[in-house]
Amino acid sequence: MPSLSKEAALVHEALVARGLETPLRPPVHEMDNETRKSLIAGHMTEIMQLLNLDLADDSLMETPHRIAKMYVDEIFSGLDYANFPKITLIENKMKVDEMVTVRDITLTSTCEHHFVTIDGKATVAYIPKDSVIGLSKLTALCSSLPSVRRCRNV
Repeated sequence: MPSLSKEAALVHEALVARGLETPLRPPVHEMDNETRKSLIAGHMTEIMQLLNLDLADDSLMETPHRIAKMYVDEIFSGLDYANFPKITLIENKMKVDEMVTVRDITLTSTCEHHFVTIDGKATVAYIPKDSVIGLSKLTALCSSLPSVRRCRNV
Protein backbone atom coordinates (compact mmCIF):
# COMPACT_ATOMS: atom_id res chain seq x y z
CA MET A 1 0.00 0.00 0.00
CA PRO A 2 1.45 3.39 -0.96
CA SER A 3 2.25 6.03 1.63
CA LEU A 4 -0.93 6.76 3.57
CA SER A 5 -1.92 9.24 6.21
CA LYS A 6 -1.64 7.94 9.75
CA GLU A 7 -5.43 7.96 10.08
CA ALA A 8 -5.98 6.05 6.82
CA ALA A 9 -3.46 3.41 7.89
CA LEU A 10 -5.17 3.04 11.29
CA VAL A 11 -8.60 2.61 9.70
CA HIS A 12 -7.22 0.08 7.21
CA GLU A 13 -5.55 -1.92 10.00
CA ALA A 14 -8.73 -1.86 12.12
CA LEU A 15 -10.90 -3.07 9.22
CA VAL A 16 -8.46 -5.87 8.38
CA ALA A 17 -8.25 -6.95 12.04
CA ARG A 18 -12.05 -7.20 12.23
CA GLY A 19 -12.47 -8.93 8.87
CA LEU A 20 -14.39 -5.98 7.46
CA GLU A 21 -11.97 -4.80 4.78
CA THR A 22 -13.18 -5.07 1.21
CA PRO A 23 -11.68 -8.19 -0.39
CA LEU A 24 -9.22 -6.80 -2.94
CA ARG A 25 -6.66 -8.64 -5.00
CA PRO A 26 -3.22 -7.12 -5.49
CA PRO A 27 -3.08 -5.12 -8.73
CA VAL A 28 -1.43 -6.97 -11.61
CA HIS A 29 0.02 -3.62 -12.68
CA GLU A 30 -0.47 -0.02 -11.64
CA MET A 31 -3.18 1.76 -13.58
CA ASP A 32 -4.13 5.42 -13.58
CA ASN A 33 -7.77 6.38 -13.13
CA GLU A 34 -8.23 7.55 -16.73
CA THR A 35 -7.15 4.14 -18.05
CA ARG A 36 -9.36 2.42 -15.49
CA LYS A 37 -12.35 4.56 -16.57
CA SER A 38 -11.68 3.82 -20.24
CA LEU A 39 -11.60 0.06 -19.62
CA ILE A 40 -14.75 0.14 -17.47
CA ALA A 41 -16.56 2.20 -20.14
CA GLY A 42 -15.60 -0.40 -22.75
CA HIS A 43 -16.95 -3.24 -20.63
CA MET A 44 -20.10 -1.25 -19.84
CA THR A 45 -20.60 -0.72 -23.58
CA GLU A 46 -20.46 -4.50 -24.06
CA ILE A 47 -22.98 -5.08 -21.26
CA MET A 48 -25.38 -2.51 -22.70
CA GLN A 49 -25.04 -4.05 -26.17
CA LEU A 50 -25.80 -7.50 -24.72
CA LEU A 51 -28.97 -5.97 -23.28
CA ASN A 52 -29.85 -4.73 -26.80
CA LEU A 53 -29.72 -1.09 -25.73
CA ASP A 54 -29.28 1.36 -28.60
CA LEU A 55 -26.03 3.17 -27.85
CA ALA A 56 -26.56 5.37 -30.91
CA ASP A 57 -29.47 7.02 -29.09
CA ASP A 58 -28.43 10.35 -27.61
CA SER A 59 -29.86 9.42 -24.19
CA LEU A 60 -27.57 6.35 -23.94
CA MET A 61 -24.55 7.35 -26.01
CA GLU A 62 -22.42 8.64 -23.10
CA THR A 63 -23.82 6.28 -20.44
CA PRO A 64 -20.82 3.89 -20.40
CA HIS A 65 -18.49 6.85 -19.77
CA ARG A 66 -20.80 8.33 -17.11
CA ILE A 67 -20.96 4.98 -15.30
CA ALA A 68 -17.18 4.54 -15.45
CA LYS A 69 -16.61 8.05 -14.07
CA MET A 70 -19.18 7.46 -11.32
CA TYR A 71 -17.56 4.15 -10.32
CA VAL A 72 -13.97 5.43 -10.23
CA ASP A 73 -14.43 9.02 -9.02
CA GLU A 74 -17.41 8.59 -6.70
CA ILE A 75 -18.90 5.26 -5.66
CA PHE A 76 -15.67 3.26 -5.32
CA SER A 77 -13.22 6.10 -4.70
CA GLY A 78 -12.90 5.01 -1.08
CA LEU A 79 -11.23 1.78 -2.18
CA ASP A 80 -8.13 3.92 -2.68
CA TYR A 81 -6.93 4.93 0.77
CA ALA A 82 -5.11 7.87 -0.83
CA ASN A 83 -8.61 9.43 -0.99
CA PHE A 84 -9.12 9.07 2.76
CA PRO A 85 -10.33 12.40 4.21
CA LYS A 86 -7.85 14.53 6.11
CA ILE A 87 -8.68 14.33 9.81
CA THR A 88 -7.52 17.32 11.82
CA LEU A 89 -7.26 16.82 15.55
CA ILE A 90 -7.64 19.88 17.76
CA GLU A 91 -6.17 20.06 21.24
CA ASN A 92 -8.91 19.59 23.84
CA LYS A 93 -8.14 22.90 25.61
CA MET A 94 -11.63 23.09 27.09
CA LYS A 95 -11.14 19.65 28.66
CA VAL A 96 -14.39 18.33 27.19
CA ASP A 97 -15.01 14.95 28.82
CA GLU A 98 -18.61 14.33 27.79
CA MET A 99 -19.71 12.25 24.84
CA VAL A 100 -19.70 14.12 21.52
CA THR A 101 -22.43 12.80 19.22
CA VAL A 102 -23.30 13.49 15.59
CA ARG A 103 -26.58 11.95 14.42
CA ASP A 104 -28.33 11.37 11.11
CA ILE A 105 -25.23 11.36 8.92
CA THR A 106 -26.41 10.29 5.47
CA LEU A 107 -24.52 7.31 4.05
CA THR A 108 -24.52 5.77 0.61
CA SER A 109 -22.87 2.43 0.01
CA THR A 110 -22.94 -0.35 -2.56
CA CYS A 111 -23.99 -3.95 -2.04
CA GLU A 112 -20.95 -6.06 -2.92
CA HIS A 113 -23.20 -8.88 -4.17
CA HIS A 114 -25.50 -6.93 -6.51
CA PHE A 115 -23.76 -3.56 -7.05
CA VAL A 116 -26.90 -1.67 -6.07
CA THR A 117 -27.03 1.42 -3.89
CA ILE A 118 -27.75 1.17 -0.18
CA ASP A 119 -28.74 4.34 1.67
CA GLY A 120 -28.63 4.72 5.41
CA LYS A 121 -28.01 6.94 8.40
CA ALA A 122 -25.17 6.80 10.92
CA THR A 123 -24.62 8.07 14.41
CA VAL A 124 -21.06 8.63 15.63
CA ALA A 125 -20.18 9.23 19.26
CA TYR A 126 -16.91 9.45 21.14
CA ILE A 127 -15.53 10.76 24.41
CA PRO A 128 -12.60 13.14 23.78
CA LYS A 129 -9.33 12.76 25.62
CA ASP A 130 -6.37 14.93 24.59
CA SER A 131 -7.86 15.94 21.22
CA VAL A 132 -11.22 16.57 19.58
CA ILE A 133 -12.26 16.03 15.98
CA GLY A 134 -14.23 18.66 14.10
CA LEU A 135 -17.85 17.62 13.54
CA SER A 136 -17.53 18.08 9.77
CA LYS A 137 -14.58 15.65 9.82
CA LEU A 138 -16.77 12.97 11.44
CA THR A 139 -19.28 13.45 8.64
CA ALA A 140 -16.53 13.24 5.99
CA LEU A 141 -15.17 10.09 7.60
CA CYS A 142 -18.61 8.47 7.60
CA SER A 143 -19.12 9.43 3.97
CA SER A 144 -15.85 7.81 2.91
CA LEU A 145 -16.10 4.54 4.81
CA PRO A 146 -19.04 2.88 3.01
CA SER A 147 -17.04 2.76 -0.21
CA VAL A 148 -14.11 1.23 1.67
CA ARG A 149 -15.62 -1.54 3.75
CA ARG A 150 -17.62 -4.41 2.54
CA CYS A 151 -21.35 -4.65 3.09
CA ARG A 152 -22.80 -7.65 4.83
CA ASN A 153 -26.34 -8.92 4.90
CA VAL A 154 -27.80 -8.65 8.39
